[in-house]
Amino acid sequence: MKLSCYRCGHSLEALTLPLSRRDECPECHVDMHVCRMCVYYDPDVPKACTEDDALEVNEKARANFCDYFKPSDTAFTPGEMEAELAARVQLDSLFGDGGAEPESPSGDAALSAAEDLFRK
Repeated sequence: MKLSCYRCGHSLEALTLPLSRRDECPECHVDMHVCRMCVYYDPDVPKACTEDDALEVNEKARANFCDYFKPSDTAFTPGEMEAELAARVQLDSLFGDGGAEPESPSGDAALSAAEDLFRK
């Protein structure tokens, strides 16, 4: 199974399976033992989980202790990070310097620009 980060799509080959609760994406540093990275994650069902016996987790992108966690090799959605970056730029233009234009999200530069928005 070839895993990639659910957020940025970076390969997770450097991580060993099973993913631990403390594992992070080597590229964007988000937690990997999260609902969003699981095969049972489905935002279209109640509690966003198709595993009936799993306890409800409120924050789907934060590390959790779910015993049913199984990493998904299809968790990455390419347009999702672009939408996130565009939303952050729009927020900055509303509440920040007001002159920011959306950048083309590409790798480290786009991630750094998005993180800079929250360091001000």
